[in-house]
Amino acid sequence: MKAITYTAYGTPASLQLVDLPRPKVGPGEVLVRVKAAGVNPVDWKLAAGYLDPILEVRYPVIPGWDVAGVVEAVGEDTFDHAVGDEVYGYVRKEWVELGTYAELVSAPVRTLARKPRELSFEQAAGLPLAGLTAYQSLTRVGLRAGESVVIHSAAGGTGSFGVQIAVALGLRVIGTAGAHNHDYLRSLGAEPVLYGEGMADRIRALAPDGVDAALDFYGDDVVETLQSLVKERHRVVSIADYNAAAKGAHQLWVRPDTADLTFLAELADAGKLTVNVEHALPLGEAAKAWELSAAGRTRGKIVLTV
Repeated sequence: MKAITYTAYGTPASLQLVDLPRPKVGPGEVLVRVKAAGVNPVDWKLAAGYLDPILEVRYPVIPGWDVAGVVEAVGEDTFDHAVGDEVYGYVRKEWVELGTYAELVSAPVRTLARKPRELSFEQAAGLPLAGLTAYQSLTRVGLRAGESVVIHSAAGGTGSFGVQIAVALGLRVIGTAGAHNHDYLRSLGAEPVLYGEGMADRIRALAPDGVDAALDFYGDDVVETLQSLVKERHRVVSIADYNAAAKGAHQLWVRPDTADLTFLAELADAGKLTVNVEHALPLGEAAKAWELSAAGRTRGKIVLTV
């Protein structure tokens, strides 16, 4: 099979398109013929060595965790999916090695769910990691219909999913973003607020009695600011501040979860969750996809087509 690999920590230029053996398919796994693989900032950050202290890496590495495709083979004692099923998922394994930037990937069934019928393979591949991150952030702080939430960096990939999911759950959403993204946030159902100096005061003007929870999808040392806005300081989640727990907030690392993926698929099929694919590039242009991601100017998702 064709696959993108790297053999040491480095830059996007270190990526190579190579021929590798077909992956073995163990019990509790299926072999997925990849139609599209999602590109996320964690992919190139991991390849640069930023996550070396916490993740085991075995070379050569096939990067990528997001996938959408068709089941081609089923492992022993595995009944969750059948050959021909269209699936999508967040295929994170125990160590970093056999990822989704390939024609085939062996995927534990715990990382997969049925592909949303209303999404293309490219759209479905852009949903798992960011969509799960958004949904699990909302559930981590126990948000319920009728409550309010601030989403910091609401127009980004994770943030825009967070807005849509929160609106679908019946929450009031205040989203921070640059002025050029305010109309976009309104179209998703959020009340936009300009980030930067004075952000907290602008949020207080919209919610003078405070908000119920806040989600930090960007970082920039904003956790304590968000804690000053919520009614209970512990109802703040950050995916970017690795000191969040020490500050009394939640620091979230997304987990594969079939039930959560199924929930997201149901939202998409009900027309309540859309995926904007801004760039769909061929597998061989993975380096270009990483450069686009690292530039930080893409509002929608970046995917590789296989």
